[in-house]
Amino acid sequence: MALLLADVGGTNARLAIARNGVIDPETVTRFRGDDFASFDDVIAQFLQQQDQPRISGVCVAVAGPVSGGTARLTNRDWDFDENRLARLTDADHVRLINDLTALGYATPALQGDGLSTLRPARPDRARNGQSLVVGLGTGFNVCAVRALPGGAITAMEAEEGHTNLPANIYLRLADLLGEEQAAGFSSTEETFAGRGLSRLHGALTGQTGLRSEDIAQAAGTGDQDAGATYDLFAELVGLLCRELALRFMPREGLFLAGSVGRSIADRIERFESGFLQDPFMRHIPENTPLYLIMDDMAALHGCLAALA
Repeated sequence: MALLLADVGGTNARLAIARNGVIDPETVTRFRGDDFASFDDVIAQFLQQQDQPRISGVCVAVAGPVSGGTARLTNRDWDFDENRLARLTDADHVRLINDLTALGYATPALQGDGLSTLRPARPDRARNGQSLVVGLGTGFNVCAVRALPGGAITAMEAEEGHTNLPANIYLRLADLLGEEQAAGFSSTEETFAGRGLSRLHGALTGQTGLRSEDIAQAAGTGDQDAGATYDLFAELVGLLCRELALRFMPREGLFLAGSVGRSIADRIERFESGFLQDPFMRHIPENTPLYLIMDDMAALHGCLAALA
């Protein structure tokens, strides 16, 4: 019997087969979303390539909200349904989860090259079995993780990206940009996803239309305007993570994920200037270790754990 695992984003879908609790690396396959009308078509082609294995379970991590056994991608017109996937694969058990939930399930297994420590915390700090994954990429979301008795974990769903921007961050932007421009940064996702970085750069420099990747590349080559945008963005991410640290108390660690999250790793001092800025309850962020998820297979490992 085999398990079918999938990590589906707006640009690519990555699929794999797991047997005996281990992902078979020979089966890991990436598909471009633009090449398929639906995810069902991706499944059909993948199973054909794998010689139609007998599938007993399916877990699909989706970059979008999941509710009632259905989901839809935020950045592509693909929909998902557990019952339809069960018919398509003939699997006994099908589970749809949010992509950040998958990363939450993966956190206990992250190690070695798959995880980078950006900011350690004292080993003798108080512990509570709680972690938090913060996804900064095309979108923004979080997943709170709690260790349970016996070694199991639970990963909790959230839609943090669609919450209102915290007041301390809005006030910082209003001070720098003026209230009219700051009003464009109304939600957490619109501020901290890749398009938020692009919007921030445009507000600071007047250069509109640049993608976050372009700004990152320019900053890497020494462009002063791009560097200043990234420095400010890293500080704002620190301010946000300070709020999240108090909200979720992730004493086991706060895990950054996503392309924008990775770019913060080069500016950890600017991140810390926001993360530790407020002396009130400072001991909580100060004793929260910060990690960066480097493993591209993390979501697939989380799907496997979610089926266990």
